[in-house]
Amino acid sequence: MLQFILLNFHWSQLLQPQFYIEHGGLWLLLFVVFAETGLFAGFFLPGDSLLFVAGIYNRELITNYFPFVENEYMQLMVLWLLISIAGIIGNSVGYWFGRKVGPAMYGWKENILFKRKYLEQAHDFYEKHGVGFIVFARFLPIVRTFAPIVAGIVAMDKKKFSFYNIIGSVAWVFSMLFAGHFLQKWIMNQFNFDLKQHLEIIVIGIVLVTTAPVIIKLITGKKKA
Repeated sequence: MLQFILLNFHWSQLLQPQFYIEHGGLWLLLFVVFAETGLFAGFFLPGDSLLFVAGIYNRELITNYFPFVENEYMQLMVLWLLISIAGIIGNSVGYWFGRKVGPAMYGWKENILFKRKYLEQAHDFYEKHGVGFIVFARFLPIVRTFAPIVAGIVAMDKKKFSFYNIIGSVAWVFSMLFAGHFLQKWIMNQFNFDLKQHLEIIVIGIVLVTTAPVIIKLITGKKKA
């Protein structure tokens, strides 16, 4: 089976949420969420779309490992809990890494890409907006990967980070997971239209919605400058 997957593998599949669910199931899903929310190398992994699709496939994901959980809503709750924990741990690892490398960065030699004033600006930003940003960053692709790492680098208060890390993870997973599950259920009942057969549309839609705020901010920021 593994040999077949490798022979037919293409790097673009890493951007497709169904690839992880079909070939790795629950444990690969949890690892991807962990990596995408706290490891540098995980920034390209699908986050929002993966959780949305996981909501659609919640029964398959849970019954394969927890066959005794048969109730639809209990399956969602178990999936919500497990993914939230993976996201919390991912951010915590990112924060820990930032705290370890942060002090050394202030001694780095400045160059085109790195200047100490960037660290000072980041520190001031987290002092003013860090609490809300840790929660809000969960809903922004790429940003959620680096937000906890930068929080650690600028030495954001550990207790505050931990509390809002939990709030952000729980809220993010809930919104995406339940949206996917109940949208699939409603569309199927109303229009007999199975979203499982048209996941590419879902992925494109979610990418556009989640990246729109960042794109708008970049465009408006340039105009003001």
